[in-house]
Amino acid sequence: MNMKLRLIVMNFLQFAVWGAYLTSMGTYLAGVGLGGHIGIFYAMQGIVSLFMPAVLGIIADRWVPAQRLLGLSHLLAALFMGGAGYYATGPQVEFAPLFSFYSVSVAFYMPTLALSNSVAYTALDKAGLDTIKAFPPIRTFGTIGFICSMWLVDLLGFQSNYMQFFTCAAWGVVLAVYAQTLPECPVSRAQGGRKSLVEALGLKAFLLFKNRKMAVFFIFSMLLGVSLQITNGFANPFITSFSAIPEYADTFGVQHANLLISLSQISETCCILLIPFFLGRFGIKRVMLIAMVAWVLRFGLFGLGDPGSGVWMFVLSMLVYGVAFDFFNVSGSLFVDKETDLSIRSSAQGLFIIMTNGIGATVGTLSAQAVVNCFVDFNSQAPQVEGWSYAWFVFAAYALVVAVVFSVVFKYKHNSNNN
Repeated sequence: MNMKLRLIVMNFLQFAVWGAYLTSMGTYLAGVGLGGHIGIFYAMQGIVSLFMPAVLGIIADRWVPAQRLLGLSHLLAALFMGGAGYYATGPQVEFAPLFSFYSVSVAFYMPTLALSNSVAYTALDKAGLDTIKAFPPIRTFGTIGFICSMWLVDLLGFQSNYMQFFTCAAWGVVLAVYAQTLPECPVSRAQGGRKSLVEALGLKAFLLFKNRKMAVFFIFSMLLGVSLQITNGFANPFITSFSAIPEYADTFGVQHANLLISLSQISETCCILLIPFFLGRFGIKRVMLIAMVAWVLRFGLFGLGDPGSGVWMFVLSMLVYGVAFDFFNVSGSLFVDKETDLSIRSSAQGLFIIMTNGIGATVGTLSAQAVVNCFVDFNSQAPQVEGWSYAWFVFAAYALVVAVVFSVVFKYKHNSNNN
């Protein structure tokens, strides 16, 4: 199996794990009476990302090859996600036990987003390939894996029950085994001489904040990261809430919200392929600005649409998601890779995840839950469409403010040698 194909399989499995529950868990939680806790479940992904990617990135840089650590992390994540599924089979689901199993699982899963990037970049470098040109098409298959997992959960009728957790665990075990066959990643063990504490612990990546350009980039990565998990947590419950209105109850979107939402990931597969062109032509600043404007549209169209005559706005919102997510997440990862030393590659990727999926997503999902709770009553049987619309408009306004400030503050002069 050639190198690109091996990395394609890795990326497919990496995101199939996530796709099994990420867009449907909110509907499951609302169905078992935990709708008011959706935000903290999604925020936990951010909370663990504050420290776990950095810790495992340091371990991968210094002691354990990244591909080995990737497999071990997925195995542990799968075991605890399976535990969550097993607990949820009981007659009554309580917040504390379910949340505990889930939290430990995502604590081991979230660092694998950075570790899989490190494995891919290292393997491509060894093969003498340009990461900016070679990685996006490979990463596309991660999104395809996410879509396939979403569709599997939807078509099997799992999106509103605990079977989505078992599906996630099954994908994780497969990847845990497969990761052991991936190319060896080097570790930077000391070869003699006395090193500082920062170097010994692999914390050199945090010194990137001394560089003004990188500091500003990481800060805005955090601010934009606020938007990352909002639609993952609330889009499915929002769309299915239209079932309370007779004229929308039997529409395709309400009956198969996951399939409708999967248009977002289909959009991703196309937009990833555009990244090399846009980065080369416009540079990271304009690419990030495009992503921010796309987030404004993503939220605003949700606020305006419905599953009936306004379904085209839902569809358009799904299509712009590819730009919103990829032009930020994938381009940002490539930018960090190019701007940092190879000796701290895993640590630097971990730091990027901390700022985006860590601080940003944590603040974003907890804040989003507070906003939604202000406008939406999960315990009411009455339609909540107007309340949901107000919430989406608040999110759109936030994204717009971030875009305007970023355009003024982030200074980056692009040329053909900068990506």
